Parts: sequence; structure tokens; C-alpha cells
Amino acid sequence: MLTLAYPWLLAVLPLPLLVRWAAPAYREHREALRVPFLPRLARLTGQEPTTGAVVLRGGWVRGFVLIGGWLCIVSALVRPQWLEPPISRTVPVRDMMLAVDLSGSMETRDFTDSAGKTTDRLTAVKQVLDDFLTRRKGDRVGLIVFGNAPFVQAPFTQDLDVCHELLAETRVGMAGPKTALGDAIGLAITVFDRSDVPEKVLIVLTDGNDTGSQVPPEKAAAVAKDKGIVIYTVAVGDPKSAGEDKLDEEALKRVAGTTGGTYSHAGNRAELDAIYKRLDELPTREAQTISHRPRRDLFHWPLAAGFVLSFVPAVVGVLANRLRTPSRARSPAQVARV
Repeated sequence: MLTLAYPWLLAVLPLPLLVRWAAPAYREHREALRVPFLPRLARLTGQEPTTGAVVLRGGWVRGFVLIGGWLCIVSALVRPQWLEPPISRTVPVRDMMLAVDLSGSMETRDFTDSAGKTTDRLTAVKQVLDDFLTRRKGDRVGLIVFGNAPFVQAPFTQDLDVCHELLAETRVGMAGPKTALGDAIGLAITVFDRSDVPEKVLIVLTDGNDTGSQVPPEKAAAVAKDKGIVIYTVAVGDPKSAGEDKLDEEALKRVAGTTGGTYSHAGNRAELDAIYKRLDELPTREAQTISHRPRRDLFHWPLAAGFVLSFVPAVVGVLANRLRTPSRARSPAQVARV
């Protein structure tokens, strides 16, 4: 669509007519032909001499160029622009961080995959999270892995393919055999500090209790609450286990309850899948959409037209002189007659 950036400048279009009507004509005084016998000539003809003037007119070509040039100048001043089709961009309003436990107990083979085969806990988590990430359109997703210490595997990004790849590359024990749950929550808080979106969600997936964090999980959860972060805890361990592999369900419930989140326990692949489907039903975010219509300036076209138009009088004058001037060259027939 064609639009004008400064349409109010069209008001100057009649300015030349106003100048011609209001301003006095340009006058130039020159010496005229002196005739000594002018009084005698006037008596003989019965006419009285008066003051006169010669009005110079440029013809239709000059008028056409002046009018066309003025229209081109005004057309450039109003800055015509061509509006391109609108470009829409969705601005995320929720950041979601996934914290995945990679402790040694995650290699326990007590899950059944979609094909009915027994698989380890981490593989089952990857399969479910893969489908979960696919449905995260409009959210920014980050990934933290933790064992003896937490590590940021992927900062917040809308490139979900990168999250898929980095999650697929995780291996049991790559962050150490222990479970530093409290430190993982603390690292997530640090990452969220760089986020300015209104909704912040942390999903923690673990199969054991905290065995080596510098900050207890409950204290880290209290800080997360003050930062506006909601924590959802998902347990995949065996509540009947003992020692370092024991699942501390009470701690996970307190962490989730402190921030207003929920605790869930998955004993098999079907339960784990159901948990993430419930997480999919989190309050629907109102995705903000920014629309932008690119503008392409066209003022250079009328300027170019006015520039070309300024050469018309000179070209017409040259052509007219060529037509009026007789050719001095003799034709071959004339030469033969001579």
C-alpha cells in the first residue's frame, strides 16, 4: 500500500499560483531605441507615445517543465512510502527452566518405554521431555543438569531444536554421582535474574535426595519464591530405597509448596507422561505479538523524474534549432548536376 509520511506538505502545491497572483511582476529597465523625429511621427500618425513593456513568455514547453518540476519536488517532500506486508513476531512472556538430575541412580532400569521395553530412568525422562519441549511454542526454555554440582546446559532460548539436541547428549554421571538439588535451584535463580518476563517456571526432575548442596533445597525454594519463580518437582525414584538413593519426597513437597508449585511422583513411563501432560495445562500464557510493517521510501523516484524533466527545454531547443537550420551539405544528386 502506498502512503505518505508528510501528507500535510501537499498544502504547498498552490504556492506558485499564490506567488504569481500576489507578487508583482519582475521588471527590468533597459534603454530603448531613440528616435529623434518621434514627436513629428506622432503628429503625422495622430498617435501619442506611451510607456510600454515587452512581456517575455517561455512557451508551452517552459510551462510544462515548471509545473512538472514543482509537482516532482512536492511529491518528494511528502516522502511517499510503500508499506510492505506486516511482519509479526511473538514475544515470549514465560521462561521455563528444566533441571534434570544426572546422578548415578538415574541409570536404574525400572521404566518401560512406549515400545514396552525396559529402559533406564534418564532415557524415559528424555523421551517424555522431548514431546514436552515440542509443545513449548511461545515459551523460552532453558536446561540445567546437576549431579555433584549444577551446570547450565542451555540458557533461555526459543530455539527448541537446540534444547532437544543438548538434552539428547546428556549422560548419567556426566555431572557427578551425587545429587546437589539445592545448588541446582540456586543456579536456576541466578539464570532467572537475567530474565524480565512476567512468568518464571522451574521444573525439577530428580530420583534422590539432596546429598551435597551448599544451600538446602528449602532455603533455595524460599529465595525462589521471593523472585517470583514457581517450582514444580517431579520424582522418578523409588520411595522404598535407602541410603543416598533414598527419595526424599517430603523435601520435594516442601520445595514445591513453598513456591506455589506442585509435587508429582512417577513410578513408570505412563505416570511420567501423565505428569508432563498436566504441566502442559499450566495457566495459558497470553503471548504478546508485535506487528511491524516495513516501509520502503520512494521519494527518489519523483526527484529523478524532476531531474530528467529539467533537461527537456534544452533538448527541445536543440531539436528546434536543427529543424530550423537548413542543411548546407549538398546531396549526391546536386553534386552530379554540378
